[in-house]
Amino acid sequence: MTVGKARTPKDPRRPVAVWRSKELLDGDVAGALTIILRTRGCRWRRCTMCGFAAEGMIVSADDLIYQFRSATKGLSERVVKIYTSGSFLDEKEVPSFVRDLMLRELSAAGVERVVIESRPEYVLGATMDSVASAGPGIEVGIGLETSNDIIREHVIGKGFAFVDFQEASRIVHASGSRVKAYLLLKPPLLSEGGAILDAINSAREARPFADVLSLNLCNIQRGTPLERMWERGEYRPPWLWSAVEVLLNAPTPIICDPVGAGARRGPHNCGECDALFAQAIRRHALEQDPSVFDGLECSCRPLWEKVIELEEHSFGTPLV
Repeated sequence: MTVGKARTPKDPRRPVAVWRSKELLDGDVAGALTIILRTRGCRWRRCTMCGFAAEGMIVSADDLIYQFRSATKGLSERVVKIYTSGSFLDEKEVPSFVRDLMLRELSAAGVERVVIESRPEYVLGATMDSVASAGPGIEVGIGLETSNDIIREHVIGKGFAFVDFQEASRIVHASGSRVKAYLLLKPPLLSEGGAILDAINSAREARPFADVLSLNLCNIQRGTPLERMWERGEYRPPWLWSAVEVLLNAPTPIICDPVGAGARRGPHNCGECDALFAQAIRRHALEQDPSVFDGLECSCRPLWEKVIELEEHSFGTPLV
C-alpha cells in the first residue's frame, strides 16, 4: 500500500503565510509586509475559482492576536497588508476589538498604510469610521473581479452587484480611506480575447470608484469548480501576453503580481519567455511605466494572436 505524504496540521496560532516584498506607496517604492491570518475563512465560499476556504479553521481572539504579533515582530516596513482569505471587516472572522487592536499597534509602529480586504456587505459606515480612526492610511481591497454583473454573478458567483461595489467605495471614501478594486483576468467560460476586453472595460468602469486597480491573473486552485474544468481541458489560465495587453490599455494606477507565472496552473505563455514577462509585469507594478514592456517579444506571440482569433468561434473551449 502506498502511503501519501502527511499533511501538516493547521495551527490556530500560526498565520497561513507571511512574506516581505515591495509596494508602491504614494509614488515611492516601499517595503511591505503581507500577513495572511488564519481565520474561520470567507462565509460566502461560492466563487468558482477560489480555494482559500480550505485554509480556514475555528480560532479564538487570543489566537488571532498571537498570529498577528508573531508576524509583526521586528516590523520595519511602511506598508502592511493583513489578509484573512475572507473579509477582515467581517465580525465573525475578526472581532472588532481584535481588528482595532491590530490597527492601533500598526499605527504606533509607524506604519503608513494598511491594506485590508472585504466583501461589500461588511463595509458599513460605523465599521469604516472605527477602522479609519484606529489605523493609519487604510486601503480596502474589494474583489469586484469584473464590472459585468452577468459574468460576476453567473460565471464567478460573487453574490453582489456593481452597485454594491459602488456603495462600498462611497462608504470607504467617506471615512477618508482608500479603495483598491481587484479585477480578474479570464474568469471561466470567457475566451482569451473576451477576457482581455472584459478586463479592460472593467478597469475603465471601476477606476472612478477606486484609488488603485489590481489585476489578478486567474490560477487553478485545488478543490474548486475551476480546477475540475481545467482537468477536463475546458479552461486554460490566461496568457501573460494578455496581462500585458490589459496593463497597456487600462487606466492607471494598476498593479499586478503574476502569482504562479510559468506554471501549468498559473498564467503562462510558451514556457521560454514566462520569467521575462513576469519580471516586466512586477516592474510595471512599481514604476507604472508602460515602457517596461518595450521590446518584450517571443516566438509564441503569433500563436497567442491566433488563439484569440480562433477561440471567438470555439464556444469558449481553450485551443492551447
